[in-house]
Amino acid sequence: MPTELPQGHTSVPASAAGEVRVRAASSNDAARWDAFVLTHPEATFFHRIGWKRVIEQAFGHRSHYFLAERDGAIVGVLPLVEIKSRLFGHSLGSLPFCAYGGIVAADEAALLGLDQAAQALARTLKVGALEYRNQVAQHADWPAKDLYVTFKKAIEPEAEANMNAIPRKQRAMVRKGIKAGLTGEIDHDTTRFFQAYSTSVHRLGTPVFSRKFFQLLKDEFGDHCEVLTIVLGEQVIASVMSFYFRDEVLPYYGGGVDAARAVAGNDFMYWELMRRACERGLKVFDFGRSKRGTGSFDFKKNWGFEPAPLHYEYFLVSDSEVPEINPLNPKYRLFIQAWKKMPLAVANVIGPHIVKNLG
Repeated sequence: MPTELPQGHTSVPASAAGEVRVRAASSNDAARWDAFVLTHPEATFFHRIGWKRVIEQAFGHRSHYFLAERDGAIVGVLPLVEIKSRLFGHSLGSLPFCAYGGIVAADEAALLGLDQAAQALARTLKVGALEYRNQVAQHADWPAKDLYVTFKKAIEPEAEANMNAIPRKQRAMVRKGIKAGLTGEIDHDTTRFFQAYSTSVHRLGTPVFSRKFFQLLKDEFGDHCEVLTIVLGEQVIASVMSFYFRDEVLPYYGGGVDAARAVAGNDFMYWELMRRACERGLKVFDFGRSKRGTGSFDFKKNWGFEPAPLHYEYFLVSDSEVPEINPLNPKYRLFIQAWKKMPLAVANVIGPHIVKNLG
């Protein structure tokens, strides 16, 4: 059923044109929603409406997708997902499990209408906080989290130019993978990907997503969600699930088995993805989100990418401070160490029940 907007927050006057009306999106709006997202310069792959079905079916969370209309045309969208957990609290965000989110609007009136609707909904639901995962700051007066950055870089039109743009030490690691005989293969399912990814996150002490989640992503987004698996002969070394949006490629979930380190499997994997993106004529390699002070952050810097801050902003409702549900929080340290020691098969069964509430 579509979400009902809180009373009194359904429209915003617009001086230059007709009134902006904010309402819950329905299944009939899907094509129009994605058409707006595809053409708006500030929209991202995570604003696509397909995430609604994936998150609902993979995790069972309730979604609240709002759109703003003027004279029958969509002028703004805001995807929101509600997470209610005894362990991690009650939140509303755009968008959990995604690097980017927040309001995408054609003008200030549409932005204001969607923002008012989200804040009203947050109060009605009595959540701890409403979170926007913005690439550009929108609320200077809201508390924010200075933890995440993103890494993006232009893809050169020639493969060799991309190779030469990689700093020397990192380039040597890529060439090590090439010399070892690694090759890349496109998979049409997520079986080999899950093998590599689950091994990798377990090594980091992080609960893994369910197999169902990754298959839903592949089913929902089709060719815009691609799995590249790196092999050495018949042996799986590493694998990455990437998203394609306009002229960008975004490697989002990736990892390698224990044997990957000896042959620079992860280094070769990202180069192979970049090389293939170059051949397809894509323009931007989005290395995605990382936390400051982590190995992932350093790895991406070593490729010559410069970090750009992400602006995670919070409208506090019942919470008194910004929630800190992330592996860098000291209170999760013992849990992480214990998780690393758990047998992989057991972790893969238990993990999805935990991670679905982390967002």
